[in-house]
Amino acid sequence: MNELGQVAPARRRGLADEVADRIREAIFSGAYAPGAQLREVELSVAMDVSRGPVREALRLLEREGLVHCAWHRGTTVTALTPDDVAELDSLRGALEDLAVERIVARASQEDLARLDRSAELMERAADAHDLVRRDIEFHDAVFAAGGHRRLVEAWEGIRCQVHLFLLTRIGHSSQGYLDRVPREHRDLVAALRTRDADIARERFAAHRRRAVDVVLDGESGTSTTVG
Repeated sequence: MNELGQVAPARRRGLADEVADRIREAIFSGAYAPGAQLREVELSVAMDVSRGPVREALRLLEREGLVHCAWHRGTTVTALTPDDVAELDSLRGALEDLAVERIVARASQEDLARLDRSAELMERAADAHDLVRRDIEFHDAVFAAGGHRRLVEAWEGIRCQVHLFLLTRIGHSSQGYLDRVPREHRDLVAALRTRDADIARERFAAHRRRAVDVVLDGESGTSTTVG
């Protein structure tokens, strides 16, 4: 037997991945809010598949941090606790600080122009959920502009959870969100264009802090407006 005989046969992307895509999309579109129950039987009927692929899909989404599976409670869309928010924010901040430093040091005018275009696209968002998607895509572009493959991979490891965090943010309050957030992202690009890492890092930190404050205020019951 040659060396290839020791390697398991390759598997094509299966039905469970497609089911996971559809459930993920439903979460990101707001059809299933944080804390919502995800029942295997209902999902299998809705998607016309057996429960096996649904069960496997939910395990995939659990690894992404989007759902939580518990023996006695079934599966629910992850509801972020204040500790979850703090951990996610600290990790995201560390990754963004490195991305900002690399952009300031090495990004081309073309890289910055792509960030400008990504920020401009946010102004065309149809609703808050659409804006969250464009927000995530803007930060995809930030990490891509850093030119650091492993940094991009680290961001992709928490990307879905950051998306969930932003959904939680608009669930607590979306008042002024469509107007304010695109403007904040234009300011982020302007800070990067200064080529001053301290200014840019502080601008990104302030941007993150505003979203965290909305979520934590909502958790404490002091933010009740949902636009």
